[in-house]
Amino acid sequence: MLWNIHVKNMALIQEVDVELSTGLNILTGETGAGKSIIIGAVNVALGAAGFKGFAREDAEYALVELIFSVENEKIRRRLEELEVPVEDGQVIISRKLAKGRTISKINGETVTVSRIREAAEVLLDIHGQHEHQSLLYRKNHLAIVDEYAKEELEPYAEKNEELYKRWQRQKRELSNMQTDENARAKEADFLRFEIEEIEAAALMEGEDESLEEQYRKMVNGRKIAEAAAEISALLSPDGGASEMTGRAIRSLSAVAELDGEISGLNDQLYDIDSLLNDFNRELSDYVERLSFDEEEFSRVETRLDLINHLKSKYGNAIPEILAYQEERQERLNVLENYEACLSKLQKELASCEAELFENAGKMSKIRKKYAFDLSVKIKEALEDLNFLDVQFEIAFEPLETPGILGIDEICFMISTNPGSPVKPLNEVASGGELSRIMLALKAVLADKDATETLIFDEIDVGISGRTAQKVSEKMAVLAKRHQVICITHLAQIASMADSHYVIEKKVENQVTFTSIQKLSEKESVEELARILGGAEITPTVLKSAREMKELAAQMKKS
Repeated sequence: MLWNIHVKNMALIQEVDVELSTGLNILTGETGAGKSIIIGAVNVALGAAGFKGFAREDAEYALVELIFSVENEKIRRRLEELEVPVEDGQVIISRKLAKGRTISKINGETVTVSRIREAAEVLLDIHGQHEHQSLLYRKNHLAIVDEYAKEELEPYAEKNEELYKRWQRQKRELSNMQTDENARAKEADFLRFEIEEIEAAALMEGEDESLEEQYRKMVNGRKIAEAAAEISALLSPDGGASEMTGRAIRSLSAVAELDGEISGLNDQLYDIDSLLNDFNRELSDYVERLSFDEEEFSRVETRLDLINHLKSKYGNAIPEILAYQEERQERLNVLENYEACLSKLQKELASCEAELFENAGKMSKIRKKYAFDLSVKIKEALEDLNFLDVQFEIAFEPLETPGILGIDEICFMISTNPGSPVKPLNEVASGGELSRIMLALKAVLADKDATETLIFDEIDVGISGRTAQKVSEKMAVLAKRHQVICITHLAQIASMADSHYVIEKKVENQVTFTSIQKLSEKESVEELARILGGAEITPTVLKSAREMKELAAQMKKS
């Protein structure tokens, strides 16, 4: 559940800290007070929106932080699968904008925005005031049914995706194979030329690196030889450092017995002389091996030229060239055994296609089973929301060929008037009806989903009176099983609040800012009176607000 929202330097908000509760959390306030900023800030924290248009330009940074309590074991396991740690039963998500750079964190660890979005899908569900328009698109109807049937459908959906991709790949391979005999002969000749060219080179892995090292050594052989000769002269026993060290040893040996400290220095000088002698021998051996062979240089250079030529045609490294050769050989085998390979591929394609149709058929049966159950529950939920004579059906239309999602096209059908036939949702539903249908869907799907927190941003658009009362009752029922956070303009919905918050715009020292505070029972009644009465709150309006609150309490108990 979402326990805390902390927002700093976002639009009209300087800093607010909201402690939320279980049950139904209601946020109300005057138009323009900043209610949309709160939902906007939550969307920013969850990676669904950016800071642009929200962050205050006069502040050094902007920050949004959400604290979730995770008690549901299913949610905990899903978060662990996403490698999102649950520490002390909590998940803390934060996003901060500072100096034009956004930093996203989960439990203090810097993460990508995509990681936050994945975690957000598990932790809560936000229904914005325009989301109900998504019900107008048929592709979303299939997604809703699949979500409802997810537990049984998911293995078949995963298999269908795998089969469909294999089927498409095999169709491409078959299409590529179906060429005329002359084209196949030309391609085979070209493949043989490439394969023979690579085979003739007799490449060995790592050979190019060894040759390049040899080549560098040969090219720089003269320079190395001159340096080695100079070093040898400086250190040689004939006038070089070795001779000087020998003289020093003889001089020091003559007095070594006269002083113990000099004896130690004498030993060190012997070591130096020994090291110099060893170095001179090794340097002499190296110079002897450094002889430059023109014929060997030409061989190395020619071999490197050949390898580099093959690299320019077939790959940037020897393993890539050899892999290319293997790939070309496989293609040549296909062309040389064309009829057999064609027959094999056709059989594999037919087998895959049959398996795809079979699996898609099983998916369709599962969908139809759950769609019937879903349509019954949606109809019941719509009746609870004051659709008195509603009919709701989920229509299936099979596709000619399976797609990645199976073989079904789904359409939500509805009739809201007695005697009228059901028609596609996008042809009959008004904006207010769409918002109630979406609420009905959320309520039905919430029973299947482990998501603990549901956020509704002004779902009351286009409704009033008895319908508003029905929506408020549905919200209260939903809040018994989930934490619900709702922004509303309607007193009927606000009266159902288990926790009521008011969002206000204030001016201090000629600075406008938004504040949020939790209301007491008395303050909640006064806020309901403001919603009911507008500018002037009379005793009669206050009495009506108090009665509304009492009736809501009775309804929730029942």
